[in-house]
Order: sequence, then C-alpha cells, then structure tokens
Amino acid sequence: EKKAALVLIANNVDPIELVMWMPALCRKMEVPFMIIKDKARLGALVHQKTAACVCLTSVEKGDTAQLRLLQDVAKEKFNDNAQLNRKWGGGIMGLKTQAKLDKRAKALAIEEAKKLEVRGRA
Repeated sequence: EKKAALVLIANNVDPIELVMWMPALCRKMEVPFMIIKDKARLGALVHQKTAACVCLTSVEKGDTAQLRLLQDVAKEKFNDNAQLNRKWGGGIMGLKTQAKLDKRAKALAIEEAKKLEVRGRA
C-alpha cells in the first residue's frame, strides 16, 4: 500500500531467506531501505530483543527532517546503488563447457555439410 517511509533490514538474520527478498521489493515499490549492522539494534528500536526488519510508516513532527535525511541517504547508498545489484558471472564459461560447446558446434557443422552434400547429389 506504499505506507512505508523507510525500511531497515538487519544484516545478520538467520536464515537469510527471511529478508533476502526485501531489497528487491523495496526497489520495486520505490521505498528507501537500509541494511543495518545488527538485529539487536533494530530490536532496541522497537523494544524487543531482536528484530529482522523494521518499517517506519510515520514519525513525530519534530523528527520529520531527520527522517527525510535518512530517506535521502538510503536512496543514495542502497536504492540507487547499481553495484549492490548482484551480477552473475562474467559471461566466461568453464573449460568443460567450452569444450562441450565446441564439440556440439563441430557436430552441427558436419551435419550441415552432409545435408548440403546430399542436396547437391539429388
């Protein structure tokens, strides 16, 4: 419903699958998010022992400027940071895969040559 003003995610959540989808969701919904060093810090914020994730929806009038500052920092360092998006591989295949693809390409070339040879005789 886009009520969130700021999302805080702990970095030491176990199992990590509990929160690993949160940054993608925050980017999609254009909600600023931050990854915080310890889940105990988030727990202290909400008067609990620990917390995996905290979502701030509103703050008191006096804290609005500080929330705006945190939102700007979060957008700059986390939301708009292209380096945080995981890049898989580098397009370089392993030796076994390269050999397999070369073998497959040679087999296809031989098959095409045979087809052209058969068409040439017919």
